Amino acid sequence: MEVKRRTARNLVSKLSSVSDETRTDALCELRLISKHDPDSRPLIADAGASCAATLHSLLIAEDTYRPIIGAKRDILYTLLSIITDNNAPPRSIKDALKALFGVALYPLNRASLVGLGAVPALVSLIVRDARTGIVEDATAVLAQIAGCEESEEAMMKAGGVRVLGDLLDEGTGASERIRENAVAALLNLARCGGEKGRKEVKEMGAKVMEGISDLTKNGSIKGKTKAAELLKIVVDGYGNQSEVRDFRFNTSSDFMNHSI
Repeated sequence: MEVKRRTARNLVSKLSSVSDETRTDALCELRLISKHDPDSRPLIADAGASCAATLHSLLIAEDTYRPIIGAKRDILYTLLSIITDNNAPPRSIKDALKALFGVALYPLNRASLVGLGAVPALVSLIVRDARTGIVEDATAVLAQIAGCEESEEAMMKAGGVRVLGDLLDEGTGASERIRENAVAALLNLARCGGEKGRKEVKEMGAKVMEGISDLTKNGSIKGKTKAAELLKIVVDGYGNQSEVRDFRFNTSSDFMNHSI
């Protein structure tokens, strides 16, 4: 078992290599091991935790790393494979989510994440995993990814709007942080998506009006603002297209200090 653990750590460490060939070879080996040796999957996930944590540190500390890492699809694939692994330990999943959050802070990375299946992966994680901190972090990542027009179809196919609406239902007992992230995700989808997305957000918002209204009074400062904006969309609609365009390319990290 120790040999397998060392092998996993060695291969995972190569995923951050500057050499495309080294990263590709390591990824291929990891995929083969995962396919033919199921017992190795938890070891690989655990080894990936330190890699994900390192990526998160880079992504948060230095803006210039975001487009660079976001362009490396094999790294994004590895992070998503960690959060979809039912046997991955909580620490590994949380580190991967933090790294994905950092990637999604760069607006042009969001479409890539959507294309790699991030939306259904995150929605599934939110539904199936109630471990402390994981739903909070997963909803924060989903809120960022919702800030691109490509997310609309993926959110609708994955049932994301319904899941986010359920989190805003006061009967579910979701934490304030989760509810604020859900509001942010719905707000971003309404702003950046098309008419179908806005319509679905409005319909869901009408069903959980009390939950949204509660955040306008009892949420954090940013949470109150976002809840009020979502409430306005639910009640009055949304028509300021210039603001929508500005929002799509806004690189500010609104969720950084509160959500993850």
